[in-house]
Amino acid sequence: MAEWLIEDGIGERRALLVEGEQVLAAKLFWQGELAAGARVTGKLAAKLKGTRRGVALLDNGGEALVDQLPPSVTEGQSLDLVITRASLAERGRLKRAQARVAGADAPPPSPAIPEGRTVRRFPAGLWEEVWHAASSASLDFPGGEVLASVTPAMTVIDIDGIGTPREVALAAVPAVARALAWFDIAGNIGIDFPTLATKEDRRAVDAALDAALDHWPHERTAMNGFGFVQLVARLEGPSLLHRFATARLGASARMALRQAELAADQGTGRVLQLTVHPALKAKLDQAWLDELARRTGRVLDIAFDPTLAIETANTQLVPA
Repeated sequence: MAEWLIEDGIGERRALLVEGEQVLAAKLFWQGELAAGARVTGKLAAKLKGTRRGVALLDNGGEALVDQLPPSVTEGQSLDLVITRASLAERGRLKRAQARVAGADAPPPSPAIPEGRTVRRFPAGLWEEVWHAASSASLDFPGGEVLASVTPAMTVIDIDGIGTPREVALAAVPAVARALAWFDIAGNIGIDFPTLATKEDRRAVDAALDAALDHWPHERTAMNGFGFVQLVARLEGPSLLHRFATARLGASARMALRQAELAADQGTGRVLQLTVHPALKAKLDQAWLDELARRTGRVLDIAFDPTLAIETANTQLVPA
């Protein structure tokens, strides 16, 4: 049976839904962020005129847009809140977290961190496969590729392949479903299939998409004459694609630390050498490095090589 596995990394928590040796879905949470479902307190800084919405200054210094405010709430009042959507970084701006007033009559949001079994390490290669696919924002399918792009309005999935438009579209459907689950994509999603000339072909792809996504809560349009389908799913936080689109250095720094932990597990030697691109230097928080030394029991030697790709780290164990 499928099972969520949880791995507590340095600076992040990773989750994989695994069945056998196959990854069905993935989630990623960064330390210090407020995830959906978190209970927080704050003070209502402003009520938005003509609405039941307002802006709260949270006790941790952040802000949240509060929806469904009770009419009796006034500015300056302290509130107990539940986060319903984490803050989202976008190019040039940060979208505030969203919240609502906590109450016995309010249904709790689904937990952002799935219930599962905490493991020291995922089965070999599974997280790497998901991570590198998210880094490139692409997944292959027989005869083609799906490419995903994050925009402020929506996540757009483009399909390219060899064959007739119908063949390519139908072959791409499983990869589209896998991309949605692997990259934890939600919110507004556009899928640009090849243009299909006949209604019969469009209905066939619609049916295949229905079957592939029947377990995933969402709404969608039927394919239009240009091959475009829009999906809408509840958005509770940044996808893996958002991480790479807005914080590639931070994602790569965390992955480098994970690779260093793996190297320490697999060899002997008192000194753990970690070599990364110089752009990651500012992202390697000293507290993270201290945690790496504690977890591995090794002396750290951090080096920088501008010839490395940002997403690539070299690790090795050497004698003192």
